[in-house]
Amino acid sequence: MLLARVIGNVVATRKTPGLEGIRLLMVQPIDEDGRDRGKPLCAADVTQAGPGDCVHLTTSREAALAMPDPFVPVDAAIIAIVDAVDGRSLS
Repeated sequence: MLLARVIGNVVATRKTPGLEGIRLLMVQPIDEDGRDRGKPLCAADVTQAGPGDCVHLTTSREAALAMPDPFVPVDAAIIAIVDAVDGRSLS
């Protein structure tokens, strides 16, 4: 499971076909204890996550399949908003 925290929005005035209406968010990967891990990345969001939310990411081909229009060119997609990990709140 790839966990991340939403840290900002990405504004794109032009998007490839299939990504119109899809929000792009900056996320910071985190470990199971909520500590930063690695560099921030941009992820397509279909869950309506907001700033500070802990989210579950998928990458690669699975990210493209998570979009409403499958096989659009995305490297990472937010597929769930996480409430807790092993009973610990990460928000």
